[in-house]
Amino acid sequence: MTSAIPRSQSKFNLSAYLISDGPAGFLLSWVAGFVDTSAFIILFGLFTAHVTGNIALAGSSFVSADTETTITRLLMLPTFVLTVALTSLLARYSRRQQWCVFGVLLTAEAIALAVFLSLGMTLSPALLLDVQEELILPIGISGVIAMAIQNALMKEAKGVFKSYIPTTVMTGNTTQLTIDVVQFFSAKLAKSQTEATETEASESLERISRFIPTIAGFAFGGLLAACFVLVSESWWSLSLPLVIITVLAIAAFVDHSRRTAL
Repeated sequence: MTSAIPRSQSKFNLSAYLISDGPAGFLLSWVAGFVDTSAFIILFGLFTAHVTGNIALAGSSFVSADTETTITRLLMLPTFVLTVALTSLLARYSRRQQWCVFGVLLTAEAIALAVFLSLGMTLSPALLLDVQEELILPIGISGVIAMAIQNALMKEAKGVFKSYIPTTVMTGNTTQLTIDVVQFFSAKLAKSQTEATETEASESLERISRFIPTIAGFAFGGLLAACFVLVSESWWSLSLPLVIITVLAIAAFVDHSRRTAL
């Protein structure tokens, strides 16, 4: 007689599913793509997720003798570095306190996104009338802080993800995906199929399955942001990333409580 599956194991756990590799990677990348594209359009060419891109833009504005724009873009890099450092310290403290690190860092990102949205809504009316760097600066800094937290949490949320995959910048992900695709087909089309080639193909396919949702999420988020911003010309669209990060934070805390109770 076949034993019945325990009721606790037969139930679908939504919170655990949302923070697993595939869904969480897709949603976090979607948020980064949405925020980065929205900010780039609304803040006249300022990156919040792909923060190193601001260095190139700073060089361009420096050549054009636009001192204020140059300073604004250069300040994004130390803001990013300082935020990553503080996020790492927060993660270490949370682990010592046995808190849900992933949930704590997602909450910090949600707060930063809320500030980003609030500053954008407050300052954008004046910004639309005239491009003023003193208004772009605080909005841009708050956006960079939110994305820096997300960048750090992918490293610091140990035990949540199988491996580190960036969700805010896709250059490295696209490179790795391309290499894995080449490796997969090279192994599959090899004249002699050995255990080594089969293992190579299997490992490549596993990595491909993890990188595709991340890249697709970022691209989809960027495309949707462009549509929302160009149609509505409003900061309200940035409430969508805030909702997603909040939902993920709640799911992380719920799953942590469930695991702790076991």
